Amino acid sequence: MANSRGRILAVDDDANIRMLLQDFLSKEGYLVTCLSSAVEALGLLREQSLESSGRPFDLVISDIGMAQMDGMQFLTTLKEEMPEIPVILITGNTSIDTAIDATRKGAFHYLVKPFKLSEVSLHVERALEKRSLSLDLQLLRKELKQGWSLKDIIGKSAGMRSVFDLVERVAPSTANVLIQGESGTGKEVIARAIHSLGPRAKNPFIAINCTAIPEALLESELFGHAKGSFTGATGIKKGLIEEASGGTLFLDEIGDMSPSLQAKLLRVLQERKIRPVGSNTFTDVDVRIIAATHKDLKAGITGGTFREDLFYRLSVIPIHIPPLRERPEDIPLLAEHFLNKYAAANGTGGTARVRSFSKEALSKLLRFRWQGNVRELENIVERAVVLARGTVIEDTDLPDPDIGNAEQTFKGLTSDFPTLTQLEERYLRIVLNKTAGRKDKAAQILGINRRTLYRKEREYGFVSPSDALEEELIDCGENSAGLISL
Repeated sequence: MANSRGRILAVDDDANIRMLLQDFLSKEGYLVTCLSSAVEALGLLREQSLESSGRPFDLVISDIGMAQMDGMQFLTTLKEEMPEIPVILITGNTSIDTAIDATRKGAFHYLVKPFKLSEVSLHVERALEKRSLSLDLQLLRKELKQGWSLKDIIGKSAGMRSVFDLVERVAPSTANVLIQGESGTGKEVIARAIHSLGPRAKNPFIAINCTAIPEALLESELFGHAKGSFTGATGIKKGLIEEASGGTLFLDEIGDMSPSLQAKLLRVLQERKIRPVGSNTFTDVDVRIIAATHKDLKAGITGGTFREDLFYRLSVIPIHIPPLRERPEDIPLLAEHFLNKYAAANGTGGTARVRSFSKEALSKLLRFRWQGNVRELENIVERAVVLARGTVIEDTDLPDPDIGNAEQTFKGLTSDFPTLTQLEERYLRIVLNKTAGRKDKAAQILGINRRTLYRKEREYGFVSPSDALEEELIDCGENSAGLISL
């Protein structure tokens, strides 16, 4: 019995029905308890909910026509007190009104006497699948609340627990930190967590990407410059190192910094002084350096592109973030986090429309390669929230794991070297197909307004000019009506 498929409470004042359900469902592998009264059943369920031990009921099957408390009253009370337990009602009334009333009050399904046992088996199995999904989601939310996160870092894998431990231990110190990991793993999130958990939390956290700024400008950005030090230097500029004094400077993609700037940064780390470009004056700075890279800096040392002395100055505390493909147990937690984030942002009237993933969708997420790591997962979940047709994200709302990433999609669009116009037309078709022609959703994904979308459709011949104009006029009319009503 310990390995039963589920625990079912059957309530019916007909002894023959109770015996039928007991025998059949027991043979199907379920643990079945039968009672003749809804009052008695409600008492048992309440008593069970107060106990911390023992396995709770996964499903209730109840007759409608019973003395003292009928099935509808039982259903209403049960849904108020224990909404997570699905209920299947049995009725001898074939009226459609009874079925509608039962559904409105929260019944999972209803069976009309005389019912087929195969029908009972099908709906019991479906109800328990729903119950299982509900329990899984409750567990995910509970885990999210109980500490599988640290200052916006989420995960429960052994690799991430090790990162959590290092972050908490290194945060109170002033030691420099080198964070290594693939693109999209969340290196800046880790850096911000270290800063916010330490004694410098109230002081500036300044981030700069060493790849995004040309070398000539990067020196001025980091060290500042004196008036007249170069063409365009019309005044004194304070550098980011000085701006971050008392706080933390985050140097992202440090592996792309030029050798000459590496030498100047090394001097700052050694002397705790900076000299702005074009100035002869040194300024004392008190700044903690956290650097990050997706490159192998030791290979860079061997290849002569990265200074060995700077490497050891930066990596006093090295932290490695494992790629997402090596910690699949973190995927459901991260997906749930991003779903809540984007469902709230894309909800209607402040209410989140999309609330959960189906089991098939979660299973599909586990099959992705995640070359873009957490950033790619966030992008896919956001897109699924926007495109989902119901309150549950289904596996059909997600791209195929083998061709779903943006890089492969781009390769497919550009394999024959199309013009920019042709490329735009292809992409518009893909988005319109994915959104089933829903103009509001397509425009949101494309980052344009609906009028621009209508114009593009006319240009590329997706619709006749008259049809597109009619749609645009209707849209304008709806918007005008909304403004008038306001």
